[in-house]
Amino acid sequence: MSQDPTERGRWGPLFRLLDAMDADIARVYAEHGIGGVRPRFVGPLIRLGRRGPMTIRQLATSFEVTHSAMSQTVAALQREGLVTTERGADARTRQVALTDRARELLPFLEAEWRATEDAVAELDAEIPYPVTQVVQDLQAALARRSFHDRIADRLAGP
Repeated sequence: MSQDPTERGRWGPLFRLLDAMDADIARVYAEHGIGGVRPRFVGPLIRLGRRGPMTIRQLATSFEVTHSAMSQTVAALQREGLVTTERGADARTRQVALTDRARELLPFLEAEWRATEDAVAELDAEIPYPVTQVVQDLQAALARRSFHDRIADRLAGP
């Protein structure tokens, strides 16, 4: 047996599954002639379409991700011509707004979002233990004892 700890990865199959599902969503975009849109872009685009311009921090907070992660997403959206950014109320903030191209895509992106949610619900109904329940159960277990503490205890030894 190999001593390489990276060859034993319990999360690998889950990450590969999620990547494959994202690839299928991207394939739907391609089939509809929508280039430059990745699945991770759709939530922020819809949010901006529904709420109007927002700062990167507001977007990050609304999706419960880090400012850095949202900043990277906004930069990618800007490269694809889907958003513009302008200086916000002070020099440290950037206000993000949709471009005309993004506004034209919104009806399809919202329809795809709803279709994706319906497909996830269908999958949940097909399996004996729904993924949504797995997530809730994991959250409850981690509320009892954090992932950090579980890792730290193992590093401390017996």
